[in-house]
Amino acid sequence: MRESVQAEVRMSFLVSEELSFRIPVELRYETKDPFAVRMTFHLPGDAPVTWTFGRELLVDGINGPSGDGDVHIAPTRPGRLSDVTVRLQVGCERALFRVSAAPLVAFLDRTDKLVPLGQERTVGDFEGNLEEALGRILAEENAG
Repeated sequence: MRESVQAEVRMSFLVSEELSFRIPVELRYETKDPFAVRMTFHLPGDAPVTWTFGRELLVDGINGPSGDGDVHIAPTRPGRLSDVTVRLQVGCERALFRVSAAPLVAFLDRTDKLVPLGQERTVGDFEGNLEEALGRILAEENAG
């Protein structure tokens, strides 16, 4: 059984209203963390940056505004399959990206074939993997 799905998309990094540039972004989904999607942004001159958030947030954000934390995803034209904006925020720092919905939908379709939405808890040793991930997070926080 396949354990992951990945895709690369090109997103526009919207620096300001006058300035944007296209960057490669890797999308990754793994059965060992069936609720999450990872986006790795490859900005010129910087180390890649990975954001992890709920797969359901991405699904919802393609159709309508979604997210109330550090990640907000919304269609540019609600009610239609259009471009999608992804806003990431850490404190007062924000980054805004724009991407066509089509490659996101294709990626999500592949994740759904691997683990159907709503069936995440039935995948492998979900509880064991969750405990292991929480242990790593707590160890990293205590080390830092």
